[in-house]
Amino acid sequence: MDYTSGSAENIYVPDAVQRAAKILVVGHFAVGKTTLIGTLSEITPLRTEERMTQASAHIDDLRGAPDKVTTTVALDFGRLTLSDELVLYLFGTPGQQRFVELWEDMARGSLGALLLVDPARLADTFPVIDLVETYGLEYAVAVNSFDPYSRHAEEELREALDLLPDTPIVYCDARDEKSSAQALINLVQHLLVRVA
Repeated sequence: MDYTSGSAENIYVPDAVQRAAKILVVGHFAVGKTTLIGTLSEITPLRTEERMTQASAHIDDLRGAPDKVTTTVALDFGRLTLSDELVLYLFGTPGQQRFVELWEDMARGSLGALLLVDPARLADTFPVIDLVETYGLEYAVAVNSFDPYSRHAEEELREALDLLPDTPIVYCDARDEKSSAQALINLVQHLLVRVA
């Protein structure tokens, strides 16, 4: 996607677009939500990133992301026009439990959620799955795997996360546009099946 930030042709949704869909991008702290939205968004994404300070040193677990220096404190927002008639609005939720109150408003009106998972920190995913299910959202799992040689088998992940048999699982790299798009496509296909 070659879009120039701030250019008039991509700031506004084309007049032909008649339908919009809201999708949540969810996951635990430092799993790649901001990165995925930035990778897919056709506009400069809205980010509420703030520098992490000593005040959060005993709260935010950096074991899986020791180089992380910022965190989302409200939401990420991006847009992806799928056709002349349909646009997706991508809302990224913050990953820490202390920001969970934002979920209720963000979940309202959402068609579903793309759940990003770090295979090295599966236990961190359970509170997120609980929230997604609490709000009644259909979801697909995107395993954000930077190292293709360290992949767990799909059956192992499904069992470890206690997923229903029809919950889609796809492997992706949130930094890669094609891979991230495929994860989003899996979610949309799952939503279409559930609605039918």
